[in-house]
Amino acid sequence: MEATAGEIFKKRNSENIKIKLKLYEIFVIHTNELDFFQETIAGVVVVESSGDVRHEGMTLLMEGVVNLQLSTKNVGIFEAFSNSIKPINLLNTSLELVPPGKIPVGITDIPFEIPLRARQAVSSGYPGLLETYHGVFVNIMYTLKCSMKRSFLNKPLNTSCQFFVQYRPQEPTPVKPVRCEITPATVRAAGAGGGGAARASLPQFQIYAEIDSTVCPLDKPLTGKIRVDECTVPIKSIELQLVRVETCGCAEGYSRDATEIQNIQVGEGDVARGRDVPLYMVLPRLFTCPTVTTTNFKIGTLVELSTFCYTLCK
Repeated sequence: MEATAGEIFKKRNSENIKIKLKLYEIFVIHTNELDFFQETIAGVVVVESSGDVRHEGMTLLMEGVVNLQLSTKNVGIFEAFSNSIKPINLLNTSLELVPPGKIPVGITDIPFEIPLRARQAVSSGYPGLLETYHGVFVNIMYTLKCSMKRSFLNKPLNTSCQFFVQYRPQEPTPVKPVRCEITPATVRAAGAGGGGAARASLPQFQIYAEIDSTVCPLDKPLTGKIRVDECTVPIKSIELQLVRVETCGCAEGYSRDATEIQNIQVGEGDVARGRDVPLYMVLPRLFTCPTVTTTNFKIGTLVELSTFCYTLCK
């Protein structure tokens, strides 16, 4: 008895065929000047099958995209869904890996190299290649997608993987230290410390804080020190908080949001008076990036120093 078309379709799709991408390096370091892009993404596509595989060709697509999302807190739920912001395309390169033909049984490695090159020169509408960044309202991602086209009765096979782009280290950045003295008067002047009644009842204190530099390479720690010279009430803890500030939008309006990246405790309990407490924070690579300012979005970073539940210094 002859097999029906449905049985043939089911049999062909039950074949044990797997494809996956392997990259030699998942972190790609490049310069941020268009004329010096020399990097390539190299790896292999691994095809594993229990029998000969006929296909209509294999292609490799490299994409870089910035995904923006409006905050419901600032613009409202309805506006966040209705005023969707289109993704910004940074990179789009395709490559034919294998022409139509047949792949033999077993494991087959198909090596590839694809250049990492910006679409065009940097302009007001195109920010160039940016560092990989995973935020809350802004995400910068780079992916490789491999597709094997098959006959009409077989679904195409797809696989993908993400790679990470970061800038090549440049000349040493200028040191820009920040020093501040925190007292009840400075807290009241900044409008911090809660409502008017809370600010009026602040205890007497004097705290000195210092950040070694506000211009900091991402592969170097953020350092500084804090010293409590005077405080009339016991201190519960001192914390250092790293905050991302993301702004995204279009001509209709912009949404600006600050969200916490990480929080570390640098002092616990009633710390000794007049002693320097060192500040040391390693920046999380995927959740921070260089300061970015474009037409449609901005990414910045703040450092907040907190003690006894009051944000005392930024």
